Amino acid sequence: MLFDLTDLRLLIHIAELKSLTKSAERMHMSLPAASNRVKELEARFGTRLLYRENKGVQLSPAGETLLAHAQQFMQQVERLKAEMQQYNNGIKGHIRIFANTTAVTEFMPEVLGRFLGQHPQVNVALEERLNQEILRGIAEGTADIGIVAGPVAAAGLEIINFSTDRLVLATAVDHPLAAAGTASFAQTLDYQHIGLHEGSTLHHFLSRMALESGQRLQLRIQVRGFETMCRMVENDVGIAILPQSSARRLARSMRLALVELEEPWAVRERSVVVQSLEALPAYARELVDLICSSGGA
Repeated sequence: MLFDLTDLRLLIHIAELKSLTKSAERMHMSLPAASNRVKELEARFGTRLLYRENKGVQLSPAGETLLAHAQQFMQQVERLKAEMQQYNNGIKGHIRIFANTTAVTEFMPEVLGRFLGQHPQVNVALEERLNQEILRGIAEGTADIGIVAGPVAAAGLEIINFSTDRLVLATAVDHPLAAAGTASFAQTLDYQHIGLHEGSTLHHFLSRMALESGQRLQLRIQVRGFETMCRMVENDVGIAILPQSSARRLARSMRLALVELEEPWAVRERSVVVQSLEALPAYARELVDLICSSGGA
């Protein structure tokens, strides 16, 4: 074997502390023992991992590469320990879901409420991620189920389309674009936008579309959810682009004008992504069925 967990922990401490001596102390081992472990790692990989300098030690490019894998590996180990511990506490299953903003904030709370009511011994972790992070998580096995919107290119993964939504423009009722009926994305860029937070899929997508058109989103304020976004719009702080399903629901209790966007990309296919549906545990397949039957409503 090229390394063990002690080797990886030592490397992570070295990167953090920039000192072999302090790293050895934190690992409760002697300095010679720590130094030998590093030398053995370098011999096994056939490359230098550390540069020894007057002020301490510095990882080489090869050491930085090993560090990135070590951190990911140790995260997986901690996740494994946590999940196995849950079995001692009566938990019989665990599902990790990576999903886009709309899924996390709009329809997954209701879906998970129904699912967990039927499966009290199953634990679920739901994380908001960008589309590419979702696909990478499924491909690498760090997530079991992914929920994405828009075009998906994911060779080797199963993609299950379960509904179609579209992006619309929301404005105050007396805004110049309110009576237009339809508007181009370029027209919206003349006005201040209310956007979602930096880590959201929708913010990332709209920023990219603006840059591809040679312009930038004029963000007046960024918020955490669609309801807050529409409250800002209602009070004429700015305009916003959001999923039609969310906009229609919120427009029932707010004074909003909803304007259709002309761009083809405004139509957004919603999809569940998994490595293999058949390989999932039965309870995870039930959750996929429940997501699909909900239609994202």
